[in-house]
Amino acid sequence: MAMQETMLVARASAAPAEIRQDEGRGCLFHPIVDFLCLGGGSLILFALLAVCRPPVSSYPVVAVVMLALANIINHPHFAHSYQIFYRGFREKAFGQHYDPVLRLRYVFAGILVPLALFVYFLGAVLLQDLQGLGFAVNLMLFLVGWHYVKQGYGMLVVCSVLKRQFFSEAEKKVLLINAYAVWLADWMVANWAVRAHDIWGLAYYTFELPEQLVILAMAVGVGSTAAMLWMLARKWWGEGRRLPINGTIAYLTTLYAWLLLNVDPLFLLVIPACHSLQYLVVVWRYQLNADRDRAERAKTAGAPGTERAFGWFATRPALRFSGFLAVGIVLGYLGFWGLPDLLSAAVAVDEAVFGPTLFLFLCWLFINIHHYCLDNVMWRRGNPDTGRYLFAHR
Repeated sequence: MAMQETMLVARASAAPAEIRQDEGRGCLFHPIVDFLCLGGGSLILFALLAVCRPPVSSYPVVAVVMLALANIINHPHFAHSYQIFYRGFREKAFGQHYDPVLRLRYVFAGILVPLALFVYFLGAVLLQDLQGLGFAVNLMLFLVGWHYVKQGYGMLVVCSVLKRQFFSEAEKKVLLINAYAVWLADWMVANWAVRAHDIWGLAYYTFELPEQLVILAMAVGVGSTAAMLWMLARKWWGEGRRLPINGTIAYLTTLYAWLLLNVDPLFLLVIPACHSLQYLVVVWRYQLNADRDRAERAKTAGAPGTERAFGWFATRPALRFSGFLAVGIVLGYLGFWGLPDLLSAAVAVDEAVFGPTLFLFLCWLFINIHHYCLDNVMWRRGNPDTGRYLFAHR
């Protein structure tokens, strides 16, 4: 996973004509797989951690394990967004296939945002502006919450489309407003309670917020939660006890378990992996469908093309998908570890000011912030690829 009427926000009341869905399936992969990956598995894990909580002295071991898992779960989830976003970027940004507004979004997220981030970070480093870098971390955390709740909302909408258990526009507004309210309350409380923190050796800074504003945000969050639960209860009873269960679990888990439990250092270590797994199950479904579609088109294109090595590869979706996964793992490692190590060896910085992990800090920050901007374009309702590939079970 960050997205405005997004990810995963296909219009539930009018699925695109490109959707070719096996209506009997009603899930991304399998009901149990969807339950475990979309949020249910994290609830089981949290319960086990609460009952069998390891001692604080073992937290470094947990952190090492989670960093190892990051190379096959967290980091590929970021890399996959780059793979999908920049595939055919020239046509997406400057061709005629996409809507003009969507093309502008591709230019903004794909060119202007990374350029602006690069200039900002370069200026902060040259000016030795540690507070500027610290506020950039706060921006990342602000976007993290937004990204989480929009992804949770998107998962619910996706599951409702797959199961043909649609939400009305009014019901979706209740869900979306509640997602925003809970996210803002959580972010405000974090800023109000913490003045400075440390990430990779550099401090990040929070904003001073009036206590009355924080209390108001909490009250709005509680009120919107009550309205959301009432709406779900009415829908459950009014439609014959039918709800997209896995999507509802994803929505509730993302908004409440992942946002509210991240104050606990132990849960904070595992929540990013849970979020990434939720994202991956959707991306993998999208990519599998895209690879099948491209393989069929390659076969239809004619025998001459399919006789070549790349043509042979193109007609085998399993190989294409395996390549997609492998590239994601490699890109994830390079972006989060390889590139920072290379920059640290090639560029001298004043470690007395920035510490020894400046480039690790900058690369992680850049990728996280840019990722949310990419997702906001890729998974929005107006993107034709979403309906064509995300819901195309064949």
